[in-house]
Amino acid sequence: MSGREITRAVRAGVLIRARRDRYLHIETPDAVVRAVRVGGRLTCLSLLQLLGVFVLANVRLHVHVPRDATRMRTPQSRSRRLRPRRSLGTRLHWLAAPEVDVRSTCADIRVALAHAVLCQPPRAAVASIDSALNLGLLGADALRDVFAMLPAKYGALERLVDGRAQSGPETFVRLMARGLGCDIELQVAFAGIGFVDLVLDGWLVVECDSRQYHSGWAQQLKDYRRDLALARLGYCVLRLTAEDIMYRPEEVLAALRGMLSRHATR
Repeated sequence: MSGREITRAVRAGVLIRARRDRYLHIETPDAVVRAVRVGGRLTCLSLLQLLGVFVLANVRLHVHVPRDATRMRTPQSRSRRLRPRRSLGTRLHWLAAPEVDVRSTCADIRVALAHAVLCQPPRAAVASIDSALNLGLLGADALRDVFAMLPAKYGALERLVDGRAQSGPETFVRLMARGLGCDIELQVAFAGIGFVDLVLDGWLVVECDSRQYHSGWAQQLKDYRRDLALARLGYCVLRLTAEDIMYRPEEVLAALRGMLSRHATR
């Protein structure tokens, strides 16, 4: 587009001038606009949220910037300079990444996940990678690329990744059960009942419920009847809420340990 065409498009509200020489379509997500305005590209938890990938919690704007970045601006204004040490609402990522297109507005999914590993506790980091794999946003070969960008100490997390997990809380419980030495089966199918999230040691079914899918009475009634059907088959059911799993993990771990140890003494 010529300069005049760009000017007309901005005046007509078709384009947004994010910063000097950087224009975006009016329908570009706000987080992307703000990242470009800073002088980089959207990454880490901000990009993963936009893609529907699980993250534990995020209230900041995560921006990937080149190591030699200059003229950084605040996400809100093209004229105000960003002072990294005082930018409480913005998290800048300097991690070197291969094949960066200077015109891109978002980081590669591999780069975003590498940043997310650095920004989250280990369980949440594994859950984010599980989620990206499950959604088809990341392949097995690309998984190796994620950890190749990170310091060697994070390599231990790669062995914990499992793309079969259907939710972040499910990953959390799986990792807790792994720490307790359980035999773990994921997404187990029962005839006439359907899939359950996890089966531990061949007898304990663990279901990870979220408000989104289990808040209505009709769904709760369906869940109770599934539990009855599993009990008829000799399985015990532990139904956990996503909120407890993510924000009260010590209590969930204690519940798992109590049930498993009681069964082991019989």
